[in-house]
Amino acid sequence: MSNVKKLAGQTLWYGLPTIASRFLGYLMNMALPFIFAQPALTADLTQVYAIIPFLNIVFTYGVETAYFRFSNEKDKEALYNTLNISLLATTVLFTAALYFLQPWIAEAAGLTAKPEYILWMLGILFFDTLATLPFARLRQENRPKKYAFVRIAGIVVNIFIVFLFLGFLPAYIKQHPTGFVSTFFNEEIGIGYYLIGNLCGSLVTFLLLWKEWKGLHFNFDSKLWKEVMKYSYPLIIVGLGGMINDMLSRLVYQHVVDLPEQEAKHELGVFANLYRIAVLITIMIQAFRMAAEPFFFNRSKDEDAPRTYARIMKFFVIACCFMFLFIGLYLDVLKWIITLKSKAWGEGMTVVLLLAMGNVFLGIYYNLSIWYKLTNKNLYGAAITIAGALITIGVNILLIPKFHYWGAAIATFSCYLFMMMTSYLLGQKYYPVPYAKKKLIAYLVMVSIIVLLHRAIVYMYDPLWFSIVSGTLLLACFTYFVARVEKKELQKLPALKKFVQ
Repeated sequence: MSNVKKLAGQTLWYGLPTIASRFLGYLMNMALPFIFAQPALTADLTQVYAIIPFLNIVFTYGVETAYFRFSNEKDKEALYNTLNISLLATTVLFTAALYFLQPWIAEAAGLTAKPEYILWMLGILFFDTLATLPFARLRQENRPKKYAFVRIAGIVVNIFIVFLFLGFLPAYIKQHPTGFVSTFFNEEIGIGYYLIGNLCGSLVTFLLLWKEWKGLHFNFDSKLWKEVMKYSYPLIIVGLGGMINDMLSRLVYQHVVDLPEQEAKHELGVFANLYRIAVLITIMIQAFRMAAEPFFFNRSKDEDAPRTYARIMKFFVIACCFMFLFIGLYLDVLKWIITLKSKAWGEGMTVVLLLAMGNVFLGIYYNLSIWYKLTNKNLYGAAITIAGALITIGVNILLIPKFHYWGAAIATFSCYLFMMMTSYLLGQKYYPVPYAKKKLIAYLVMVSIIVLLHRAIVYMYDPLWFSIVSGTLLLACFTYFVARVEKKELQKLPALKKFVQ
């Protein structure tokens, strides 16, 4: 149990800043319905943020995971220097190449009216990529305070810029049209200030990590680099496939849906917002991964490592179940919030349930995927991800024109279900872990039934107060059930022992 408690502590340290930064960013994105009445106005921003993760995979090419993998076997300084030099060189090269391809990218993404978005996007990628290994080093060396400070500082700067230029200054300039502020504020940029804020946040993050760069020695070990690249190149395929599964629906939505351009942009804006609600689950998953990846590698040689991984999976699935219930049982509250400015933002809210469960499957897959990283079988991970990507592409193209939001949601759900099941079956063959399979499936089925039951209840009687009360009661029932079933395990945790008798 001590290993689980240690991971819980690390997840708390690295998770809190991740959750805080992601949640602040999440709130900033969820503010879009309060700033822009028409979802179509956010479509171009959605396109840019669908492109960035793909390029981020190419820019970083798996070096973060490789750093954790080899830091226990190789000289840490030599590894850090070699990978940083490699990353610096390729980042400059990739950024320059994309700069010259800017017109083509803008045309392919439907951003010819906003070519400056591409420039700001490249700036974000440049600074975020150079921050990758310094952040990894802070995690590997257990320096959570600086990690937390830098993460949160970057997002605070981002939010400050966005709300300054989209919230405060427009109203101020209306009252002082000839003032100094009007000389640097450009109202035509509009939602582009989201990207400018992101760029400023990324720059500040990079500058705050300067000490990690200042100690860099330009000693490049080509033999070590080749060994690391042999390990990491399949992770590029895994990453790109993962981004296809995660972002493709938003990237292609307006291009495959059978609607006029403005209606397509409207639906893309709405769907992107629906996806953001489901992403609440992935915020927790990301926090877990921050701590889990180095933890799993560090514990891989322990005799009881498989049992530790199984116990971690159980608590992880329980946490995902609570997140799913939070979204599902308070869906009416979330809908009420996002439609305060315009009812248009509330379209298709029920697809959030399918998207949320799909993201639960994704979280479980991330947890399962440790088997191919520990056994150096990353090509298996690449194959699983490619197969998932093919499902995503096929289902999106087939179903979005017919079922719109539901088609995109079904694609996400089907892909992640397939990846989770395939990874489990292969993992048990090459790196057996005694997961409590029946119990975990029972939890997932139970929360699905609870949410569907709640939807049926509020369908018959739909006042918001009743939805909140009935949802809270169902959440309390599930909490009581888990506390009874996991009583012995929970009593081993000092923080929870007094609540579980």
